[in-house]
Amino acid sequence: MEIKFQKKMDLLEKEVILKSVELDDDIEDFKVDIGDFQSKERFIAISPRCVRCNLCVEECPVGAISDSTYSKRARILDNCVKCEICVETCPISSIYIFESEAIINNEAEEIKDQTIDYTFNEFNIPHRVIRLNNIEMDRSKCIGCRHCVKFCPTNANKLKSKSYIEDVESQNYDTLIEGELYPIINKDLCLGCGSCVNICAQDVYILDRYLGPVIPTKNLIIDEDTCVSCFLCEENCPTNAIVLNSNNIPELDDDKCIRCNVCTMKCPVGALNFEDVEFNYD
Repeated sequence: MEIKFQKKMDLLEKEVILKSVELDDDIEDFKVDIGDFQSKERFIAISPRCVRCNLCVEECPVGAISDSTYSKRARILDNCVKCEICVETCPISSIYIFESEAIINNEAEEIKDQTIDYTFNEFNIPHRVIRLNNIEMDRSKCIGCRHCVKFCPTNANKLKSKSYIEDVESQNYDTLIEGELYPIINKDLCLGCGSCVNICAQDVYILDRYLGPVIPTKNLIIDEDTCVSCFLCEENCPTNAIVLNSNNIPELDDDKCIRCNVCTMKCPVGALNFEDVEFNYD
């Protein structure tokens, strides 16, 4: 998916001025010259389709995602290192990774005709395996709030009557009320995301699932000839995956590396770079 849009340069200049002046300043006295500009950046976003399963929160290696609740979805925090593990982990693909590019197009003579052009490209990321082993309910705790049903992404959790549930589960439930509806799970449809487990305040659900390993999407390339042994990669690695050996050359612990962008961004000489792994999505 690719998204493109433009902003007029004269509007951008006004925004820059408004952010730069004091309330009692005369805006007409300020001039701004933005000049040539081009930037590229990857960012991760969580869509409103989030089902509050909190798998991304649990799997984030640096604690960069806020907990989801019934009233709000999970949110990417400022300390995100863009390792893409959350994108791989989301069971319903509601977390996206985009590369944004902004270029100033100032070929036109008049400022009103100049633009800043934005392009957003979504990256396809492979997904980890998630599989339900089993899920059970302690119906003595259920209060019939129905939150679990609302957020179930596969409609495996349905609302049924007391008599229906007792008939299907071959058990009597004195705590359930005739005329009220309560959740019941179709295990053939349940994918084991854990949305109902996370959203239930009464601890009704007991989930047993399998979550597959993280899939490496990038390989770290170390240019030993360019490296100046500054130790910045070792000092800033959030998982202690990279250290300088006895020859002061960076060595990678592949099991610890989360393929984030910290070491490549901190390296002052460009000796560390990631190479994307090619995947066939056909």
